[in-house]
Amino acid sequence: MSTKLTEQVTFYTEEHEWVTVHGELGTVGITKFAADQLGDVVFVETPEVGKVVKKGDDMAVVESVKAASDVYAPVSGEVVDANAVLADKPETVNEHPETEGWFCVIRLSHGEELSGLMDKDAYMEFCKGL
Repeated sequence: MSTKLTEQVTFYTEEHEWVTVHGELGTVGITKFAADQLGDVVFVETPEVGKVVKKGDDMAVVESVKAASDVYAPVSGEVVDANAVLADKPETVNEHPETEGWFCVIRLSHGEELSGLMDKDAYMEFCKGL
């Protein structure tokens, strides 16, 4: 699979991260399912711009009133942007987990990794079994 998708496509992991890919960039966050399981998010630590991550690496931290959890990189690449809003408004992750509550943008280095992720239908089916 090419790293340069011409349309915007969202993929999901079994760890409940999502990545919306357009071209060589992927915007990353956690799913509504994950946000609901965490409860009220009170702190988010996003990765630093310039950090190089490998698929499966822990790259961010989200803390809620229930638990602290690592957020794993769904793809490999370089972090080129981070959502600064989350430092002051971590509740955005609960309010808009799959839009405004994004964590970072990664420039994909291995587009073929996307083939190992789920589409929305497969992810919804996966969640039914939990």
